[in-house]
Amino acid sequence: MQSTVTPTHCPYCALQCGMNLTPVPDGTVEVSERADFPVNRGALCGKGRTAAAVLAPGVRLTSPLVRDEGGTLVPASWDEALDRIAAGLDRTRAEHGPDAVGVFGGGGLTNEKAYTLGKFARVVLGTSQIDYNGRFCMSSAAAAGIKAFGLDRGLPFPLEDVPKSGCVILVGSNLAETMPPSLRFFTELRENGGTLIVIDPRRTKTAEQADLHLAPRPGTDLALALGLLHLVIAEGRVDEEYVRDRTAGWEDARAAAMAHWPEYVERITGVSVPQLRETVRLFCEPESAMVLTARGPEQQSKGTDTVGAWINLCLATGRAGRPLSGYGCLTGQGNGQGGREHGQKADQLPGYRKLDDPAARAHVAEVWGVDPNSLPGPGRSAYELLDALGTDIRSLLLMASNPVVSAPRAAHIEERIRSLDFLAVCDVVLSETAELADVVLPVTQWAEETGTTTNLEGRVLLRRRAVTPPDGIRSDLEVLHELAARLGVEKGFPTDPEEVFEELRRASAGGAADYSGITYRRLAEEDGVFWPCPAAVEEDGAGEDTPPGGEAPALHPGTPRLFLDRFATPDGRARFVPVSHRAIAEEPDDEYPVLLTTGRVVAQYQSGAQTRRVAELNAAAPGPFVELHPRLAARLGAAEGDPVAVVSRRGRAVAPARITDAIRPDTVFMPFHWPGEGRANTLTNPALDPTSRMPEFKACAVRLETVEA
Repeated sequence: MQSTVTPTHCPYCALQCGMNLTPVPDGTVEVSERADFPVNRGALCGKGRTAAAVLAPGVRLTSPLVRDEGGTLVPASWDEALDRIAAGLDRTRAEHGPDAVGVFGGGGLTNEKAYTLGKFARVVLGTSQIDYNGRFCMSSAAAAGIKAFGLDRGLPFPLEDVPKSGCVILVGSNLAETMPPSLRFFTELRENGGTLIVIDPRRTKTAEQADLHLAPRPGTDLALALGLLHLVIAEGRVDEEYVRDRTAGWEDARAAAMAHWPEYVERITGVSVPQLRETVRLFCEPESAMVLTARGPEQQSKGTDTVGAWINLCLATGRAGRPLSGYGCLTGQGNGQGGREHGQKADQLPGYRKLDDPAARAHVAEVWGVDPNSLPGPGRSAYELLDALGTDIRSLLLMASNPVVSAPRAAHIEERIRSLDFLAVCDVVLSETAELADVVLPVTQWAEETGTTTNLEGRVLLRRRAVTPPDGIRSDLEVLHELAARLGVEKGFPTDPEEVFEELRRASAGGAADYSGITYRRLAEEDGVFWPCPAAVEEDGAGEDTPPGGEAPALHPGTPRLFLDRFATPDGRARFVPVSHRAIAEEPDDEYPVLLTTGRVVAQYQSGAQTRRVAELNAAAPGPFVELHPRLAARLGAAEGDPVAVVSRRGRAVAPARITDAIRPDTVFMPFHWPGEGRANTLTNPALDPTSRMPEFKACAVRLETVEA
């Protein structure tokens, strides 16, 4: 056992907080503060502090499991388990074709694993049917960012810029609970004289920190942003010089915004006209300002347009591509950013290249040593892939995701998963989805493996191995190597993460997300490197700026701040995209008169597959609940703690009532971390955004019913 302290990063959210790990005699590690990392400066939330608990024996999987003739999962050897997976996938390909095999990944996979999984799907299986749960994270923001700026990176600036800005509008984020260490940046913003505006239907712990809290009706963020832009125009606050010199498409966007006058927006959103005017004043008066969005406005069937409207507000006021200003997205999952940049998203190849671009296909195919024509085209998005299970897609390889709990319309998705001919799951714990598998493989966790992740700032980081995994555990890279060999591809799937990263560098070179100038050595010596970071020396050895003496040029420093000189569009101009308000896919009616919105609580993470196994976290958040306003509770006849049924057109969930005036009277809230009868995603609507294919998690029509205790 190693005895040294290993600096590394948290396995949970996209902050990727720095932490130190010290091995202890039971084979696990002790987590301690790492004050030198700039994102969290030593602060850790409860999830980070207790992350090592999931390493403990009895919590995590320690042996492959296969389903016996009686239908029970039983321990098996690695050879038997891998043979079964290879045979199951190969049988489906032979009988139904390669697209009958699906691959579903996760936003917690390292860049090396995400890259290899995408390569495995396309080179070994020959399937187009690969996507990942990051589609449910920031895909709407990504789509809007690409339309407007030509490039998507969660934050185009480091978090350290936030406290120096004059005003931040935080839309649909409860970061005090979802990423607590980041709250200090917003506290410092206010201490420095800046203003924090929080937009959320609930008075969350984050909203309580705000100078101004707007509580719009769920699903109306698009109208709200358009109403603010209308006032910017009407009050003469447009930065005309900036719009002229650095943007295109203003006139159409202006006309669309002018159709959303304040009183009309007040009727739609419930936000008063004086609050709208005050928001515009606070946002426009300082020299610098930011808009940051999260899942609230993004997880809608109009999420791309909604984010686009907030970007339009930034562009019209000259708040993008300038110091201490801009639009940014607060990514949720640990490697949600890197996970899609390098190939596990249905339409993308490594380096954020588009799968339907012939030049991109040729570049990546050359790195992979295959014919570009052999690469399949774009496949289904995450929900559409899950919805096709058991029909078009007959077998599924799933890594690091738990869609039985996390997918919208979850009861239907569970049914689709049960209907598969074959399911293989790689995970660290026996999740609710793994319980349905034909084969389950136990894989290494963050402290037991080395690899890179990319945090919400676009900062590429090195997670370091601190302990040796227990006997019987293998890495996802080893799993893919073994499966590739069994399926006839002996080379091209190394198990060493640094070797994989070296290939990823070549595959990403010249792409939008260029990692070619990043090395493990640099990551070990620096506090991460921001992409894009091209190599300083071309492949032929001719340096871009090689001095006369022949010395190698300086390394590219990375790009902490994007768009300061030009945007990533062909002409360097940002694009206004004209958008107009439209209703959510499922408005309340007489049968379902209340709106449901969902989210997270501080002590649990995502589907809870890991955090629900930690005693300290369960003590803090033991189960689901339904948050409702006192007036709504009185009409229902429900008291605090009474079981309440929430019913949508897709199903029924039951959880104790939590009564509070911190939520709108027409809205209820449920956290989505739990399975069983309190599973919030039984209720949610899979209506998809036409561009991002993001489901509408954040707003659907429900009714409430009392339940016998």
